[in-house]
Amino acid sequence: MAFGTIAPHPSDPIMGSAQPNRGAMRPMKGSMMARILVLYYSSYGHISSMAEAVAAGIRDAGLHADIRRVPETAPEEVVKNFGFQTNDEHTLIEGPDVLGDYDGLVLGAPTRFGRLPSQMAAFLDTCGGVWANGTLIGKPGAVFTSSNSQHGGQETTLFSMITNLLHFGMTIVGLDYGFEGQNGVDEVKGGAPYGATTIAGPDGSRQPSDDEIDGAKYLGRRVANTAAKLAA
Repeated sequence: MAFGTIAPHPSDPIMGSAQPNRGAMRPMKGSMMARILVLYYSSYGHISSMAEAVAAGIRDAGLHADIRRVPETAPEEVVKNFGFQTNDEHTLIEGPDVLGDYDGLVLGAPTRFGRLPSQMAAFLDTCGGVWANGTLIGKPGAVFTSSNSQHGGQETTLFSMITNLLHFGMTIVGLDYGFEGQNGVDEVKGGAPYGATTIAGPDGSRQPSDDEIDGAKYLGRRVANTAAKLAA
């Protein structure tokens, strides 16, 4: 399937009466190190920084982490006028089929009116084959996001990504209260039971705090530990 092509639903005429192949999760093979994919979209670098923290947590737990970003879909004029930033150290995802090469998936994207942005949605819309083949069934999945104000749509945005992972058959890992940094009102802070978050501020000048970075690392470790347990 070519990247950018939306796979037909099993009820579509092109697929006839075919039904999804609900295969079991692919176990880690032998002594091979499990691999987790951190896949994100970022406009101004906040989510890119959080992605690196999630990956660091995965690696701290002894697993391999790859960071990839989804393609920009906004017109070039918009990207230029609004000063969107791209971290070129993180390569673009090759396409939806590569998701099957991993033992877990962590999605990250900023909020757009309380939901995931169109850039991430556009990529997920190409994952019909991943869903139909049961590629991600039983594997751990998690999410993280950012907003310009405290709680400015963060939880609904997290859920808008989680629903995709649930349709893929993934086992959802949240930012549980084992991470105590999400508690307290001593300062503005991100974090929710449903995923790691950060707050960018109205002008985007606020970068992820040490506490928010720690939350992202904690989430990465939880995903890694869950992947290892599921494959045991």
